Amino acid sequence: MRLTARSLACIRSGREVFSGVEFAVSAGEALLVLGRNGAGKSSLLRMVAGLVRVAGGRLALEGGDPELTLAEQAHYVGHQDAVKPALTVAENLRFWADYLGGTAGVAAPSGALEAVALAGLADLPAGYLSAGQKRRLSLARLVAVKRPIWLLDEPTSALDAAAQDRLSGLMRHHLAGGGIVLAATHGPIGLTAATELRLDGAAADEPGREGGPPA
Repeated sequence: MRLTARSLACIRSGREVFSGVEFAVSAGEALLVLGRNGAGKSSLLRMVAGLVRVAGGRLALEGGDPELTLAEQAHYVGHQDAVKPALTVAENLRFWADYLGGTAGVAAPSGALEAVALAGLADLPAGYLSAGQKRRLSLARLVAVKRPIWLLDEPTSALDAAAQDRLSGLMRHHLAGGGIVLAATHGPIGLTAATELRLDGAAADEPGREGGPPA
């Protein structure tokens, strides 16, 4: 599997956010999207997720499921955790599992909650969760429904050190299984061999400098 972008351009509210963006990321690889605030990191991830229109250039996925669109093969986790406070932790996860995956490729909710250390809170209304716990519940969707491409926008936001380590382990496991990770970040997320793409000027595609400061 290989995800490629050629001369991508993004226009929001009549303003060019970026243009000429190019990258290629294959199965088992991670791409970190870096840059100053407003450079278009979130817009790029949302474009891959099918939530923002491609204003120019081309996105292509080779080796994926030919019956599914690129968006249907990607998980997008944005700034909003999309948690319904009146539902329990387990009910929230079941809702997303049904919405995202039906019955095919869906893991048991208990296993997904265990992966993010929330199994003991399965019956608690989500409105009682802390910000970090809500973030972990949002990230549990990655485990509950299997999709090959993970699009993560500041995934470590609100997470403590232990939760960040747990997320790093989940990402490494996903990559080891042939998955792809695109993450917009301002800091390290535990993927030392990741490739970098900078949106606020020159784009870098050399591995090994994960999570450097924004230009």
